[in-house]
Amino acid sequence: MSEKIALAIIGGSGLYSMAGLTDTQENDLTTPFGKPSAPIIVGSLEGQRVAFLSRHGLGHHIIPTDVPYRANIYALKALGAERIVSINACGSLRQDYAPGHIVIPDQIFDNTKDRFRTFFGEGLVAHIGVADPFCPDLSASLEAAVKETGATFHHGGAFIIIEGPRFSTKVESNTYRAWGMSIIGMTAAPEAFLAREAEMCYSVMAHVTDYDVWHTNEAPVTVEMVIHTLNQNTLIAQQAVHNLVKAISKKRTCACENALSGAILTNPVVVPADTRKKLDLLVKKYLN
Repeated sequence: MSEKIALAIIGGSGLYSMAGLTDTQENDLTTPFGKPSAPIIVGSLEGQRVAFLSRHGLGHHIIPTDVPYRANIYALKALGAERIVSINACGSLRQDYAPGHIVIPDQIFDNTKDRFRTFFGEGLVAHIGVADPFCPDLSASLEAAVKETGATFHHGGAFIIIEGPRFSTKVESNTYRAWGMSIIGMTAAPEAFLAREAEMCYSVMAHVTDYDVWHTNEAPVTVEMVIHTLNQNTLIAQQAVHNLVKAISKKRTCACENALSGAILTNPVVVPADTRKKLDLLVKKYLN
């Protein structure tokens, strides 16, 4: 493991160009779960080391289903990151969460079906607790950082994650509204769950780009809408990251860093050697 990284950002590559980011280095890693989406950029910001990973790859060439989520989280853990802020585009399923607003959700509903959702298996069983899937401490700090930018934001709400890459039908969108979902996206799951398995804090800064397709007085969501709002909000996201890095504490006081405590059921004696080696970064302190 290299130097301690105060914060890792998973989002678009536009964040790499933020003012004040210096002493950057590109890390082209390979993990037991393959290569991450893109090389990870680590630089200094506000006196702390910060990592940036482009979720969909440089040039946005990876669909949501094919994002190497396990490799991404593993690589950030290997670099020494303890906290992750995910920057997401999302559709709104509520009238009061309008396009251009920012949402810091507190719950997630995984409605995907074609993704690897865990690091475990192959002879090692763990059942991680995710009743509260986003780190409350990091989310509170993120809320304060976003508030400082002056942007309109909302704290709380259920974030439903669909498989994609297509957008929803009207009946799907209205069903999600009936379920009580607040926003909709395609990538925060299984990221949030993998981060918890890796004992990393994870929180989401979701940028509302549209009203999905349920709103009869608004045009249905298009790629053009998404890109337009994200471009407008890039400066807000950059400033929020600046604010968060300045304020973030060096030591974590949440439960995330011990999330695997009590979660591993397998007797260490029977864990295959190859699996031990593969997951050593995550489980070494529990299997020794």
